[in-house]
Amino acid sequence: MNTSWTKYAVSQIEADYTRSADTHLIQLPLPYFYDIDIYFKDESTHPTGSLKHRLARSLFLYALCNGWINDNTPVIESSSGSTAVSEAYFARLLGLRFIAVMAKSTAKEKIKQIEFYGGECHLVDCTTQIYSESERLAKELNGHYMDQFTYAERATDWRGNNNIAERIFSQMSKERFPEPSWLVMSPGTGGTSATIGRYIRYQGYDSKLLVVDPEHSVFYDFYKTGDANLKNTQGSQIEGIGRPRVEPSFIPGVIDEMLKVPDSQSIAAMLWLSKQLGRKVGPSTGTNLVGVLKQAECMKKAKLKGSIVTLLCDSGERYINSYYDENWRQSRIDNDENYVNYLHQISDI
Repeated sequence: MNTSWTKYAVSQIEADYTRSADTHLIQLPLPYFYDIDIYFKDESTHPTGSLKHRLARSLFLYALCNGWINDNTPVIESSSGSTAVSEAYFARLLGLRFIAVMAKSTAKEKIKQIEFYGGECHLVDCTTQIYSESERLAKELNGHYMDQFTYAERATDWRGNNNIAERIFSQMSKERFPEPSWLVMSPGTGGTSATIGRYIRYQGYDSKLLVVDPEHSVFYDFYKTGDANLKNTQGSQIEGIGRPRVEPSFIPGVIDEMLKVPDSQSIAAMLWLSKQLGRKVGPSTGTNLVGVLKQAECMKKAKLKGSIVTLLCDSGERYINSYYDENWRQSRIDNDENYVNYLHQISDI
């Protein structure tokens, strides 16, 4: 192991972190919920444009300090796009070859971003194939399979050290309701929900964690049944979240409630929120918003006051040719009565 290079690599990643300011906490004023304050932690402002920038940084540090990556180690990752964009960025920072194994359906904008950072895209027919193909490539190239779906929950220090949970609670300290009643998020690897849930318990907060799962994902069913062998042959239509199998990084014990969100509602909420903010957000942020509005409605009916914090996971600019393209939507959901009804429902808020 080249310890001098490892020391250099860690210092490069730490320097990059020091150069990056924390992401903003944006309040969404909704007079309908006058006693409930809603906030979005805007993760789209990271250098690589998404929540996954934090994960990629943690995964590289974890692999470096475990001795899994050296100065000539090819790095391979299975991804639905955003993690691969961020990992390509850090691989370029360290001068390493990076290969992303993704489904052919991945948004073209993400593929272009991976290639912009010097990464290579290895496309497979279906999301379920990305795991075995990543393992095969790593073995063939004598590389390291980063495996975000296994290591996401353990690569981040959930006790503090500027993780996303610590930053949320710090940024909320001067607000009307500084300790959130609920934190709402959607799982991709399960690493962020594990970090937030563990941090809440470690710090002794009364906040609760609601995890919202897209339609074609097994996380919600696993949470309800405890069956870790669940599988779904259809990949999630909400890119970046939901999985066809139970991932090792998904920790159900830190979650207070889960909600299954129809894809049509996620996309309707994405479009509505983009109008409220004056800029485009990604579809997983729409999924988060559905959970936020449902929880806020429950609090209002119970005459409870408080705050709800969720994540703005990435920018909608990555999805111009998919979710924001009317023809693309019409081929999937625009004829869906649930989509139209939900869009009308939230438009009245």
